[in-house]
Amino acid sequence: MPNVRIAAAALNQTPVAWEGNLRRATDAIEAAREQGARLVVLPELALSGYGCEDLYFAAHVIERAQRSLESLLSETKGVAVTVGLPLRIEGRLYNAMAMLADGELLGFSLKQNLANDGLHYEARWFQAAEPGQVFKVNIEGCTVPAGDLLYEFAGVGVGVEVCRDAWVEDRPARRWADEGVSLVLNPSASHFAFGKQRTRERLAREGAEAIGGAVVYVNLLGNESGRTIFDGGALIAQANEQGEGEIVGSGARFAYGDHQLTLADLELPERKLVESPRRVASLLSLAPEGEKRPAQRLDQVASKLEEFSHAVPLGLLDYLRKSGARGFVVSLSGGADSAACAVMVWLMVKHAVNQIGLAGLAERLPNTPGLADASDEQDAVRCLLTTVYQATDNSSDTTRDAAAGVAGAIGAEHHAWTIDPLVAGYTELASESLGRPLDWERDDVALQNIQARVRAPGVWMLANLKGALLLTTGNRSEAAVGYATMDGDTAGGLAPIAGCDKAFLLEWLRWMESVGPAGVGPLPALAAINAQQPTAELRPLAAEQTDESDLMPYPVLEEIERSAIARLEDRAKTVRVVTERHSDYSAEQIEAWVDRFWTLWRASQWKRERLAPGFHLDTHSLDPRGWRRWPILSGRWPKRES
Repeated sequence: MPNVRIAAAALNQTPVAWEGNLRRATDAIEAAREQGARLVVLPELALSGYGCEDLYFAAHVIERAQRSLESLLSETKGVAVTVGLPLRIEGRLYNAMAMLADGELLGFSLKQNLANDGLHYEARWFQAAEPGQVFKVNIEGCTVPAGDLLYEFAGVGVGVEVCRDAWVEDRPARRWADEGVSLVLNPSASHFAFGKQRTRERLAREGAEAIGGAVVYVNLLGNESGRTIFDGGALIAQANEQGEGEIVGSGARFAYGDHQLTLADLELPERKLVESPRRVASLLSLAPEGEKRPAQRLDQVASKLEEFSHAVPLGLLDYLRKSGARGFVVSLSGGADSAACAVMVWLMVKHAVNQIGLAGLAERLPNTPGLADASDEQDAVRCLLTTVYQATDNSSDTTRDAAAGVAGAIGAEHHAWTIDPLVAGYTELASESLGRPLDWERDDVALQNIQARVRAPGVWMLANLKGALLLTTGNRSEAAVGYATMDGDTAGGLAPIAGCDKAFLLEWLRWMESVGPAGVGPLPALAAINAQQPTAELRPLAAEQTDESDLMPYPVLEEIERSAIARLEDRAKTVRVVTERHSDYSAEQIEAWVDRFWTLWRASQWKRERLAPGFHLDTHSLDPRGWRRWPILSGRWPKRES
């Protein structure tokens, strides 16, 4: 049987960061070569960056990607490399994977199935290639094939499925099974979502079974372009003696380096590719020298709670370093949401130090004052995170103490001030204008909102003075029903937890208090947060305001949102689903909550249009710029089916 040594190289790229993207690709190839790899698989659109959006319409972007490819050719002596870039053919743009071997460009495999749902709008920019289709492309005076190609390296048949190609029922691997292919590569730009790695593992196993050989999946890594987090986590699957696909190698997910290599030596069935215009042959052997090395199994991140604890911190670090900001500021209310955001910055430091050390963290964040001189993790957190508790007469000692306790436990620079004089000033101005005093019976919403809005300017000023990013602390449940004050608690440039629902967030905080992620452990100071009922603390304390009394139980809200918005089910189906899953409540109460949700949802689309960008974390999101587009004005939901 032919032997091959393969390196799957996850890369942390940035759209149109040409020199950096090329350097990281080159460094990964060199690191793989030093470990004896003969085939290096780089991710989809790695040279340009995946999230270029409408920059793909710019001719100079396509031309610059081709120049990067030409520069990369000289780095492939003795190895084969596949790398992604946008490629224009006959006036149409394709999502292409170039195959380079020993300094020669062999051809381009073109993506056949475009991702065009959820976060993805590939059909806006790219043309889908047809199965069996082959073009001729002229690159610097050299004519090479492009399309549905199969490569042969000294008896090893290789096919390239580009990301979504592996997710469709009629995936190319199934068609290649009878053509002599024994190795399928799946270079991807597959965004993170809870539990998604299990689906990738299944697809890798199924591909290995389909060809009776091996599949190598590789992904991008880190927060590439702002909203989207890529978790890396390469996979290597191979058919066993019974013909069943099994995962034989896996790479680390949520890594903090520029690249993450996963290597494996594979024995492949001996086959010869069927003669075809789609066959491209190379004399390069992929066989390793020396002793066989076992495949690596590095990924230990399994549960949703663990994934959340790694995805958001990695997203924060990359957002910080790529934006050039000097740290984060959080208005720490003593409640769940702001505590979660602060803890995520703490986890960012913990994970980074565990992986790359204090010096490595300082090297990645050179703009942060004092970070290079930090003596320990808490010192680093203090350099990177400033929190402030902004009290009013409606604030309690409970939240004040909880905020101070969490800030102290994680090492943040913490401040506390009162905004009562500012609130009183605005209230007096409005009273004089209206010619009457304001009171809670008539002016409830306005009196609540002014407190939230007055908190924004001071914390914005603090962020400006520090050159830091102000984090807004809203979650997906609040966004769904507009339970937020525009220009108040929505103030900020980045919303790290906007992609998760409040019910899950509360569960995660309890888990963080008592268990915590592997290698980090619990944060007991969160007990003061978890002991409370979530509350905005905007009404007088005697009113005993809670979020759920204002809205509905958070688990019910989350269930309604998934049914009506994520799955787009009608009112009757939503009522039925929620009633079945929350049988503790009467059907009449469920109906009332469903109708309340819909009323609040349709009234608050304008708010969702203005929210700060957040990370995509779940199977769906409410971000109208990245997932669920909705009209700002829409009709009422009929209460009964006609």
